[in-house]
Amino acid sequence: MNATKIAGLAGVLLAVVGAFTTAVPYASAALVLIGLFVGWSIAAEDHVRVIVSALALTVLSAQLGDVPTVGGHLTTIFGGLTKMTAGAALMIIACNIHKRFKP
Repeated sequence: MNATKIAGLAGVLLAVVGAFTTAVPYASAALVLIGLFVGWSIAAEDHVRVIVSALALTVLSAQLGDVPTVGGHLTTIFGGLTKMTAGAALMIIACNIHKRFKP
């Protein structure tokens, strides 16, 4: 298992733990930083998939609040995953901009 997979799993764990406790300071910032790290090593053929996933999570994660009993927790968990995938998408976009304009 490489560092990227470990970071991704740590991000998922942080998103889940963050849904049930407030004892994780700066969890949102940590999720974005993990996403940036993971986004650095995503293969070029997966770039579109990650960017679309980030957009879909942004739109859909807020829709889970109406689910009885667990809706709030699901919204928080997928909200954390949204932050992580947004960080990965930002890194992909930044790397693509850099590649386009480098001499």
